[in-house]
Amino acid sequence: MLNYSLYQHPKSIEWVTFVHGAGGSSSIWFKQVREFRKHFNVLILDLRGHGNSKPALKDAFNSKYTFDSITDDIVKVIDKEHIQKSHFVGISLGTILIRNLAEKYPDRVQSMIMGGAIMKLNLRSQILMRLGIVFKSVIPYMLLYKFFAFIIMPKKNHKQSRLLFANEAKKLYQKEFVRWFRLTSEINPLLRFFRAKDIKIPTLYIMGEEDYLFLPSVQKVASSHRLSSLFIIKNSGHVVNVEQPEIFNRETIAFIGQS
Repeated sequence: MLNYSLYQHPKSIEWVTFVHGAGGSSSIWFKQVREFRKHFNVLILDLRGHGNSKPALKDAFNSKYTFDSITDDIVKVIDKEHIQKSHFVGISLGTILIRNLAEKYPDRVQSMIMGGAIMKLNLRSQILMRLGIVFKSVIPYMLLYKFFAFIIMPKKNHKQSRLLFANEAKKLYQKEFVRWFRLTSEINPLLRFFRAKDIKIPTLYIMGEEDYLFLPSVQKVASSHRLSSLFIIKNSGHVVNVEQPEIFNRETIAFIGQS
């Protein structure tokens, strides 16, 4: 079972579940929890191998993770807490898990908020992933991770996000990093499917205007899927909830109120 924390509201029956990205942990939502718990019941969790969700014994003999198996980890938590339906807020790779959960269990998803969403890997992203696959067992994973973080978040105003994710990634083991990195082998067909299929669940894509790797594809998806909308935050890169938390909180809470 994943490590998780609950913040229950005395009156609201609405749940909001936060899903972080690869290399992060539930701590990246520290600028959201205080504000969200004023309005909703809140669930934050650490994905397997991240934060305080230490690798299980069965994972020691399983060299490959899949998006379905990691998605099911999340569902086990909401099942345990008898949460029938939730709004989901994700960042980066967490948005892929949320979209996958919505595909498998659409009745459990009230709305989706996709921060720094990944809907397509452009040529530069694909080259980076291939380089990572080649060097993942040779180069210390922290060097590889910091390199990727810098490519995705290169500007001076992205520094806080880079440092936050680098500090969280230090808690991963090398083998755990490799397992997560191998997920990239199944990411392209999955994203192609997500782009093609309009799932018809209210969705807010909230992106930084400087998220140059991922913003163009999200703009196309948001314009073609009927219940999707896009909000672009100025002077922000990939990790919008950390770089511009006040705007992120304002827009996402308002969106949930309308869903």
